[in-house]
Amino acid sequence: MPVLTRLIPSPLVVDIRPGALDDLACVLADERISHSGRLAVAVSGGSGARLRERISPSMPGATWYEVGGGTLDDAVRLASDIKAGHYDAVVGLGGGKIIDCAKFAAARVGLPLVAVPTNLAHDGLCSPVATLDNDAGRGSYGVPNPIAVVIDLDVIREAPVRFVRAGIGDAVSNISAIADWELANRVKGERIDGLAAAMARQAGEAVLRHPGGIGDNDFLQVLAEALVLSGIAMSVSGDSRPSSGACHEINHAFDLLYPKRAAAHGEQCGLGAAFAMWLRGAQEESAYMAEVLRRHGLPVLPDEIGFTTDEFVKAVEFAPETRPGRYTILEHLDLNTEQIKDTYADYVKAIGS
Repeated sequence: MPVLTRLIPSPLVVDIRPGALDDLACVLADERISHSGRLAVAVSGGSGARLRERISPSMPGATWYEVGGGTLDDAVRLASDIKAGHYDAVVGLGGGKIIDCAKFAAARVGLPLVAVPTNLAHDGLCSPVATLDNDAGRGSYGVPNPIAVVIDLDVIREAPVRFVRAGIGDAVSNISAIADWELANRVKGERIDGLAAAMARQAGEAVLRHPGGIGDNDFLQVLAEALVLSGIAMSVSGDSRPSSGACHEINHAFDLLYPKRAAAHGEQCGLGAAFAMWLRGAQEESAYMAEVLRRHGLPVLPDEIGFTTDEFVKAVEFAPETRPGRYTILEHLDLNTEQIKDTYADYVKAIGS
């Protein structure tokens, strides 16, 4: 009887702990990712540049590249600069924009990518996608998974609190995204990858049920692990389905309709997830999700991030257009403007102001 297995696309190294950054060079050498120490390190002018002073003495063979922003042009320019050298790997050290630029550049020049995030704002730190601004707005580009993820919890604690909160919203929204995937399976016959769904669901549940807060290392450890698992789940399924449903459609609608006023990705996804759970009739789950989001200082009503009720209703109505072909509770119910208003009013009454 043959034993049937499959290879799981995942990082070779996941190192999450206080002080992990100080051991970065040793970890990469021990795992034979870069025994020579020849690394192209992409950093921002902010947190990444400050950390450069801290770790550059332990990485004498590294070349440092300052990345101006998170645009496609920035990523192409970085790839061109890196191509001129001879490196074992690319290291993205900084926030999401820097890591996405490094992901794209590493893929373009055929080098493995080491992700070293300085905040936990969303699950892109380990996903097979680079999200970059371009002339048409914003695009998502398929890239290989990072070969290593190193998260120093001491560095994470120094990041603005809002970034950690956003990561909580993004992780918790997995629960709503999986519910949408299961709905698409029941109604449309869409295939579910059970392993990817299990990983994403448990990542979201671990954050949702954890009693700690953003000041606790134990909670930050769970949040970091959840975001890594979410990224791996997307690699397993081959798309963003395990972590993206109506919650992310609503987020994208905010971004497209109100680009100069949009809140953080995870803030909008958390709000979208709580409302999407209400839409699918999971009132108790929606109320509990809203309670947890509030406990962590996240918005659960649009006015908490500067949007009126009418603007939120418009975003929910427009949301299905952001992901053509994706079936979620929004496409399933196909509510008109007045129906969305009525349902939202019920949601507000249930969770309180």
